[in-house]
Parts: sequence; structure tokens; C-alpha cells
Amino acid sequence: MGEVNFSMWTLKLLIWTPSPWGAPVLAPAPCSLADVMSEQLARELHEESNPFPEIPDTDLDLTCTPEAETSSDLMLAQMLQMEFDREFDTQLRREERKFNGDSKVSISFENYRMVHPYEDSDSSEDEVDWQDTRHDPYKADKPTTIPKKGFVGKGKNITTKHDEEVCGRKNTARMDNFAPEVQVGDGIGMDLKLSNHVYNALKRHCDTEQRRSARLHEKKEHSTAEQAVDPRTRLLMYKMVNAGILENINGCISTGKESVVFHANGGSFEEKIVPEECVLKVFKTTLNEFKNRDKYIKDDYRFKDRFSKLNPRKIIRLWAEKEMHNLSRMKKAGIPCPEVVILKKHILVMSFIGKDHVPAPKLKDSTLSSEDMKKAYYQVLNIMQRLYQDCNLVHADLSEYNMLWHDGQVWFIDVSQSIEPTHPHGLEFLFRDCRNVAKFFQKAGVAEALNVFELFNTVSGLQINSDNEADFLAQIEALEKRNEDHVQKSGKKIFTDTSDGSPPQLNTDDD
Repeated sequence: MGEVNFSMWTLKLLIWTPSPWGAPVLAPAPCSLADVMSEQLARELHEESNPFPEIPDTDLDLTCTPEAETSSDLMLAQMLQMEFDREFDTQLRREERKFNGDSKVSISFENYRMVHPYEDSDSSEDEVDWQDTRHDPYKADKPTTIPKKGFVGKGKNITTKHDEEVCGRKNTARMDNFAPEVQVGDGIGMDLKLSNHVYNALKRHCDTEQRRSARLHEKKEHSTAEQAVDPRTRLLMYKMVNAGILENINGCISTGKESVVFHANGGSFEEKIVPEECVLKVFKTTLNEFKNRDKYIKDDYRFKDRFSKLNPRKIIRLWAEKEMHNLSRMKKAGIPCPEVVILKKHILVMSFIGKDHVPAPKLKDSTLSSEDMKKAYYQVLNIMQRLYQDCNLVHADLSEYNMLWHDGQVWFIDVSQSIEPTHPHGLEFLFRDCRNVAKFFQKAGVAEALNVFELFNTVSGLQINSDNEADFLAQIEALEKRNEDHVQKSGKKIFTDTSDGSPPQLNTDDD
């Protein structure tokens, strides 16, 4: 009790003691002893007297929120795992490059990658761009497919495989199967809907263009076109120049249905003097001109066994060889024609008919006087007789376009299709030649020119009496049919006339 009184007097003394620094402090309102002993009141008085608040104890907070440290550890582990995966992917790239090397066919290790959805794209430019195509958010969705039952949905919401939108999206997706050179764009991404009519038209157009492109490429690489040669033909021509057979090749001087003719300067070949001026007859390898011309060679007994309809490129070489043999036979008989120098596959080198790089004009283009035209007619008549009787050949394509006028003389060229009279259609080809020759010289004003029937009998030595072309051809065809299997050992037909007006008969008596 005494201690309590002492405390009260001490408080009163402190309250009423004047402050040495100024005005006295106003005393607060009196309070009871219970209030003084209150812990809350003491704490409030302590906070008012202390201007710097104390830092709260953090041990209580850490025990209350343990998730903070756990979250930081998870993030650290994820970062470490990402770094490990990045190193693994880098090593995988090295292994892929080492495994593939310079091979055109490469193997991808993309399925073994460690892909993270939040991986940073901080790879350097020299590294391979590893695009994860398995989860591409920008990849267009492919059209939904209809199940085997043919429809989806129920009731009014049923959708069949013939639905316009479904078919349109399917057709758009099918455009990806077009050829790589066809630019189809991103039709799926634009949700493009193509009708069946439009899609079929585009598909037909793409297929047609692809076939046309293939044909043009093949024609460019493997054919001899107008005034141009393919790489293989060009190589043969270079080899002739390198071997010294030709000094140089100057250029194209003529083009025909089945060949291109080049002018060249001759050299030497196996101690044989090549003419100073030569021509190279390059047979075209497009095969288009030879599809309907096999009738000239398949029934020729000289080449019948070697004729192959399954290998048309060999037919072209056979065609060049046929012209070489025909020219050699004509040259031996003294008929004016080019002289053969050498044959290399489908290239025939011959002497040049002309002078100073200027080819001799065709009889069609030459300007002749009446005397020269008359002279040319008799020369043509004589050459046709000698060709048929001495050379045992029929030109089969004789006209003013295949006869040249040079040094006052007629020259025969282009005898690759020439055949022997033993051919099943030999007399028909001879009649056609006679018709072309008679028509040209009669139109040129040659009064002595024979008509086609007289010219045919004069050249062939037969005596077919008829002034009607249809009847005349009928007798020729009957004669060919009757004498088709009767060929003498010399390979030459000998026809005799009959007195009863029947078609001429073949004399099969041995000499």
C-alpha cells in the first residue's frame, strides 16, 4: 500500500513540475489504477514516445507462407531443365548434320527434340530453324472428313458427303496435290470453297500444261527442230570438225520435211580428199515426219529385216543409210546427184551442189529460157529412164522441188524415200512421179512434153493402154498384186505386154 502511494505521489510531482524548455505540458485526464496497469495502454504510450517504428518479426510470416520459397525453386528447376534441353537439341542438330552429310535424301531428328511451349526463339542465324510443326498455331485446319456411313449429325442438322461447303473445302485441299510448278496459294487458310466444276477444270488444265511442258522439254533436249539441232547431234558435228573431216560448219541453207541441211567446208578423211564445199543433211529426230512414211522402207527387201516399228529412232538412222545407198547406186550409173562423203548415224555428209556458198536453185525457182526448159525436160526424161532401168530405183517423191539446175544440167536430190520396183507400191509411186513431171513441164510451155500415161510407159517400158487415170491406176494395182510374190533372182521385175488386152505379165523365165 505504501508502494502504491509512493507511485501516485511521484506521478503527481512529475506532472506538476514545470518544464525547463518552455510551457508546461498539459496533463492528460486522470485514469484509474486498472488503466495504468493495462498492457495495451502501456504499448500505446510506448509507440507515441518512439518516433521510429520497429520492424516486425519476419519469422512469423515465413512460417505462415511457405509457398513463396517453393515457387522459386520450381522456376529455377524449369530454367535449368530448359537449358539442358537446349544443349540436347544443339547436340541433336550436330548429329543430324553429321548423319546426313551431303546426301540429297536427309533424315530428320525432329521427333527426338525437347520442345517447350515457352522456349525463347533466340537461336542464331547460322543455326537450323527448328520449327515445331506438331503444334503450329498458324497451321490451317484441314477440312473435316465424312465418316464411312456418309453423313454426320442428326435430324435437321444432318450433313452428307455431298454438302456444298464440305465438297468445296475438300476440293481446295486437293489442290495441294497439283504439280509443284502450279501456284495454288493458301486456299485452306482463306477458307476457299471450290465447286466440282471449277476444280475439275483446274485439274484438267494443270494436267494438260504438265504434259505440254514435258513434251517441250523432250523436244528441246532430244530432237532436231527447225534450223536447230539437239545436243547429241551437235556433239556428232563437233566430232567431225575435230577429226578433220570438216574444217567448219557455216550454217543452215535449207529445211525440208524430214531433214535440215547445213553448209560446211571440207577437210580430209582417211587419205581421201573431201570436197571443198560440203553439205550436212541432218535428219530430224522429232519422229513426227516419219510416222506415216514407214511404207517406203518396211517393204523394201534391202531393209525389211532390219525394220523395227518398236524403235523409231533407229528408223531415222535407217532412213539416212537408205539415202546413202541410193545415192551411191545413182553415182555408179552416172546420174547427176550429190556424192556421199561419210555417214554418221543420222548425219549424211555429201558434196555441195552450188558455188561460193550459194546453193543451186531448184527447178521450180530457176528462170530458164524455152530452150533450156526443153533441154531440162529431155534430161529429166533420160534420168528417169536410167534410174528405173539401170539403177532399179523409183524416186517416189520426184517433183520440181527435188531437182536442181546447176551448170546447165539437172541434178536429182532427196532420194531417201526411193524404192525399187519390187516394192508392192513401186509402180504407183512411179505414176505419181510421172504425173508431177508432166504437169510441171506442160505448164512451163514445153510442147514436146509427154502426158502422164505416155511418160509412164516410156520410163517403165510397159504398154498399158488407157486414157482414163482411174482405169490406168486400176491396171497398175492389178499388176502389182499379181506380181507381188514373183521377183527374179536379180531383184528386178521384167514386164511383158499381152496381146489380148489383159494387164502385163511378169516374165519369170530364168536368164
